Amino acid sequence: MTRIIQISDTHIVPHGQLAYGQVDTAAALADCVDTINRNLPVIGPVDMVFVAGDLTDFGSAEEYQRFRALMEPLDLPYRAIPGNHDNIDVMRACFADQSWMPTDGPINWNVHFDDVVLIGLDSSVSEAAHGHLNDATLLYLTTVLNALNGKPTIVTIHHPPILTGIEKMDIQNLRDSMELKEILSNYEGELRLTCGHIHRNIVAPFGDVICQIAPSVSHAVTMDLREGAPNCLTKEPGGFLLHEFRGGIISHHIAVGDYPGPFRFYPDK
Repeated sequence: MTRIIQISDTHIVPHGQLAYGQVDTAAALADCVDTINRNLPVIGPVDMVFVAGDLTDFGSAEEYQRFRALMEPLDLPYRAIPGNHDNIDVMRACFADQSWMPTDGPINWNVHFDDVVLIGLDSSVSEAAHGHLNDATLLYLTTVLNALNGKPTIVTIHHPPILTGIEKMDIQNLRDSMELKEILSNYEGELRLTCGHIHRNIVAPFGDVICQIAPSVSHAVTMDLREGAPNCLTKEPGGFLLHEFRGGIISHHIAVGDYPGPFRFYPDK
């Protein structure tokens, strides 16, 4: 049974800084790695971790190097796709030693497990907050899917193609998404689309597939559905997703941190 962990929106900043002057994202990522490692005996075995974009806050080499150092204790292999806070040229250079990192073009990759395939796609747009899948990426997706013969598949991009009701984030979502919807909806096997960007656990339909947005490992985008609401963050507990194939693709939310328990509901039984 394949199990894959999705973390997202780590927003690592240079040493001595807080993201937005508020959040110690480095401490949050270290806590996430510790949470994963500590829980592997009860949730594992896990095959891979992937990071669904916004590894860094400003896309600097210092931030990517710090990200890699924080991920070093992780007891699992991982891959990543870029988000709008990333710089794909700097990211490519800082991960040039990794076999999954393409030498040029969009940062797209795929990995095959026994019962599921994971496809990572680059939705970043240089110097812009919104997302877009260029022709090369859409062709890459179509080519990979056509060769899978309906095998269960998880496709991950940073920017969601759906409206969440959080206005200031929705204007930054994936644009020109109709072709993506058609490609995914026409796939003959089970397919799950996963995203990041919103920093909240949100599930919605996208054409004929399920779109699942992952929480951030540190802070959340404030849950404010009012028209004209400001773009704010809330220091809610971080979390990550565990995807597994159990007769179908299912996803679990796991909170970052160490909490009291487990306690038996009925200790005498």
